[in-house]
Amino acid sequence: MRHFTPDNIDVLAVSAISAAAYLDACDQGDQTTQLDPRCYQACGKVLREIFSMLDPAIHFPVLIEQSAAAREVAESLRIGKLISISRLAYYPELSILLNRASV
Repeated sequence: MRHFTPDNIDVLAVSAISAAAYLDACDQGDQTTQLDPRCYQACGKVLREIFSMLDPAIHFPVLIEQSAAAREVAESLRIGKLISISRLAYYPELSILLNRASV
């Protein structure tokens, strides 16, 4: 488990807010925002990585409330964890095969 200082969390919050704002602007077709596919993808990765390290519901509740992109990333990570847990618990043979195939 990683331990973050309040300053670390503040820096990550600024990055998460910026990434979510760009994604939301592009998704809403904002005419003042130019869509760059590489930037769009990078912003999604930034949100995913930050939300993987810190629980967004605890550390970024306002961002989750205000940003559709942030909500979607948080929800997809939550669903991914549930699928992973279910796969290990209910389909151990499948888990073994998938792990072998991924190597």
